[in-house]
Amino acid sequence: MERYDQLYRLYEEFDAERLRAHQAFVDLFPPLDSRVALTYWEDASDELDDLRGEICDAFPGTGETYADVAAHATRDQAFAGLDLATKYDRSVNALVLDVDETLRSAGTTDNEIPRETLHLLTEFHEAGVPIVVCTGQTLENVKGFLGQGLGNAVVNSGDVSVVYESGTGVFTPGHGPETKRLLYEDLDERVRTVFDRLRQRVLSEAPETVARGCHLQGNEFNVTLKPNFETGSDAAVDVVDDALVYLLDLLGVVVADRVDAARPAEPADRDEEGALGAAAGEWTRAFYATRDPEIEAVLDDRDELPGEAGPADMEVPAAVTEFLGRVDVAYYEGDAAEVVSRELDKPGGVEAAFEVLGVEDPFALVLGDSKSDLRVMEWIAEREAGIAAAPEHASTVVLDHVRERDDLVFPAGDAGDVLRTVYALDKLVAVE
Repeated sequence: MERYDQLYRLYEEFDAERLRAHQAFVDLFPPLDSRVALTYWEDASDELDDLRGEICDAFPGTGETYADVAAHATRDQAFAGLDLATKYDRSVNALVLDVDETLRSAGTTDNEIPRETLHLLTEFHEAGVPIVVCTGQTLENVKGFLGQGLGNAVVNSGDVSVVYESGTGVFTPGHGPETKRLLYEDLDERVRTVFDRLRQRVLSEAPETVARGCHLQGNEFNVTLKPNFETGSDAAVDVVDDALVYLLDLLGVVVADRVDAARPAEPADRDEEGALGAAAGEWTRAFYATRDPEIEAVLDDRDELPGEAGPADMEVPAAVTEFLGRVDVAYYEGDAAEVVSRELDKPGGVEAAFEVLGVEDPFALVLGDSKSDLRVMEWIAEREAGIAAAPEHASTVVLDHVRERDDLVFPAGDAGDVLRTVYALDKLVAVE
């Protein structure tokens, strides 16, 4: 109980709140070319040194550690960190971070990663903790905001990796031939051909509402339709729903045309391109509606569910079912409709990133909000290789997993809350 007693003493006897305020001022507001600003910064820096010195004197041998904890974590965050240190007896040695609605939030941070969060990430980086950004976004988008937020020196240090497009590729600057790994190149030719054909046709054959209301995200592999309206708006919801129905039908046509066993014997039953047309679209609607309640709800709302007795009773050719088992259709209300490979996912991307970064015995912090992030959390949990945290607005299944494990739920847009907890964990686990 000594660490708990020491922590109680730290927050009872010392002005930790004032210490944190001075630390934040010194960290986030460096001196500018202004004599007045420089004077304020120097005064705050001097007082910060005095406050830290008092703690160092009061805790011989561990004073620097406790001063660091008090300067970064609130009392609650510090005790949560100590609970984790006691439970796992391991420090976090890698960060695996989703971006949208995790590090940043459209509703609370104006879709920007808060300055405080970025600074905390640089502190973990300086402590030698590799950072893996794991996102559905394109590589170019991620490179842009990481360079602006963390700085090119950090991004190109060799300790930062990007798992992009939900696991289709991994980009780790500073690792020579291993810098960019195109994981989709390991898929067999039939799967790659379906995605290539889908990408070629998706906009040129789209109905007018989809063609005018959506754009094709610049992915290397995944096929993603995004709305030309504000994410989450009524117009975005409507056009993404239209795009989902259209994508399902087009996917059916493209897949059926590539699967020999699904082709009808008589040429008269085929359209001009030799594809199956409406029947193939009904197959994909039935296949994904029975596997995803959100997709089923969209189809039902638009009176597009196939089959007289419902999708579950519709016969889909075995060859088509087998192939669709390798392809996933993802629906994000008012945000995107996309086609991805089931054989490429965030856990596979994170594993590849760890290989490149040299993280051989990971104990990672995983931050995320969606079902694709949940797969990483479960992958980590199965291996007893880390802890998971999520924003309070995350998917229900994600929150259930996080609360069952360590209850690391943080306010929307405030990933810094859990980062400070983990900062305390990493400091306190080394205290005897």
